[in-house]
This record gives sequence, C-alpha cells and structure tokens, in this order.
Amino acid sequence: MKIFALAALASVAIYSGVQAQDSYKFAVVPKAMNNPFFDLTRDGCVAEAAKLGNVECIYLGPVEHEPATQAQIIDDLITQGVDGLAISVSDIAAASTVIDKAAAAGIAVITFDSDAPDSKRTAYVGTNNKDFGKALGEELLKLKPEGGTYGLISGGAAAPNLAERVDGVREALAGSKWTEVSGSPTFSNDDIALAVQQASDLKTANPDIGAIVPVGGWPLFAPDGWKNFVEPLKADVDSKKLALVAADTLPVELQLLKDGYVHVLVGQRPYEMGEVAIQTLLKIKKGETVDNIIYTGLDRVTTENVDSLLK
Repeated sequence: MKIFALAALASVAIYSGVQAQDSYKFAVVPKAMNNPFFDLTRDGCVAEAAKLGNVECIYLGPVEHEPATQAQIIDDLITQGVDGLAISVSDIAAASTVIDKAAAAGIAVITFDSDAPDSKRTAYVGTNNKDFGKALGEELLKLKPEGGTYGLISGGAAAPNLAERVDGVREALAGSKWTEVSGSPTFSNDDIALAVQQASDLKTANPDIGAIVPVGGWPLFAPDGWKNFVEPLKADVDSKKLALVAADTLPVELQLLKDGYVHVLVGQRPYEMGEVAIQTLLKIKKGETVDNIIYTGLDRVTTENVDSLLK
C-alpha cells in the first residue's frame, strides 16, 4: 500500500514542444522529486524538448527517495507507452527488472546520474562517479595535506553512483595521513534535514574530526540548517581545523562557499544531463548509434572561482 500511496502523491510535470507527426514522449525519472538537484535535470529536459519541437518531456518520480516506488512509477510509464525513459537508478536490483521490461517492450531506455550497467539500458548519461569521489578526496588533500580523521555523508545505501563516489574518496585518500571514522559513511536516503543532522552527529561522535565530506549536496540544500551546524564551529572552519568539502554546485551551495560555510565544492552538471538525455533518447528512436557512456563533466569550485559560477 505504501508504494501506491507514494506514487499517487508524486506530481507530474509535462512540458511539450510543438507536436509533429513523428512526435515522441520521453520520461525523465529522478530518484526523488524533492531533491533540488534533479530540478536542474528537469529544466534541461524542458529546454531541449522546446528546442527540438517534436518531443514531450515528462518529469515524474517518487516524492521522496523510495526505490520500490521508483520501480512502480517506471512500470506505470511502460504501461502508458512512453517512447523513452531516462532513469536515475535508486537501486540496481529494483530498477534493472523494469528497465529490462521496458527494453523488451521496444522503449528506448537510458540511465542518467546513477547507472545500472548490467541492465538492458542503451546508454548512461552523467558523471563519472568514481572520478567524482576522487576529486572530492583530492580537494581535501589540497586543502589539508596534514591529514586527520574524516567522515562521509551519503544518500541511499543501495545507490550505485553514491557507492562509487565513496570508493573514489577512499581511493584518493589511500596512503595519505587521512583515516575514516567509524560509522562512515552515514546514509541520509537523500533526506536533506537528516543529512544536516548526520553532519552534527559525526562531529559529536568524533570531537576532533578533521573533515566532513558529503558525497552529495543534501545537507547544503538546507542553507539555514547548514549554517546552524557550522556557526558554532566557525573558528575551526575558518582555520581549516575542520575542513568542509562537499558535492554539487547548486546556487545555494555556491553562496554558502562564498560566505565561508564550506571550503570546496565539486559539482556535476545536472542541467546538461537533462539536455543530453533527451538528445540521446531521440537518436535511439531514430535508429542512430549512441555511445554507451556519455560523461557530462565536473566542476571544482573554490573561493577563487566561485564568483564566475554565481553569475
């Protein structure tokens, strides 16, 4: 009952270009619609659909991070007969079954942001998540080469992209003077308020912790909550006794960096994911060959270049 209740709560946004004879309906399915990161993917999808003119972009997913609900929504979209699906995979096992079902029904299927490489999806569009994690670790090493202890904040425990990021951070810090605290990573299930609380919990459990590294932007998506966490620790943050290196570069995060509430951001390009996802699905439907992996790149942001990204 919970699956259907949540699915019923999920709102649908449909954006259309001018309809043509050879029009297509493509659905972008995020992990959670209450995650502002995916709003940018939606915007990229909307813009590209309007530009192409013969594409309808359907943006639909669970309200909150819930893999079973995501799988049910995908199954419903298959029944509705969409022409293509772009899915940010919450759980490989849950998503792969419906991905394979969609492919068998002749629906073009790609993943974005989070992949299911052993499924029958045609392509993945998004970040190289292992490199993303490595970049977070590398920026921490640059910021504080003397090392210390660090804790990671993740999202869904079964999300493959986040597991790759965690592995990447650990790989970058292997052999350095950094050691990971017990209980890391914490798993917020993409719950923004919980992610802020987990930052506080890491600090409380490890009073001398030297760095907190969210591998997704969740805690910073609540700027007031993040500021409330950082403010009592501001002297340690300003001196880099406590280093804060976080994922994603949404405008609210860039402002936090500019205001001194985080040291470094490593960002993805979610808007481009939406654009490229629609382009890729259209190519597939037209019988064109597409690359199996399409990376959209990363941005590393410090106080030196934050103003240029805020413009």
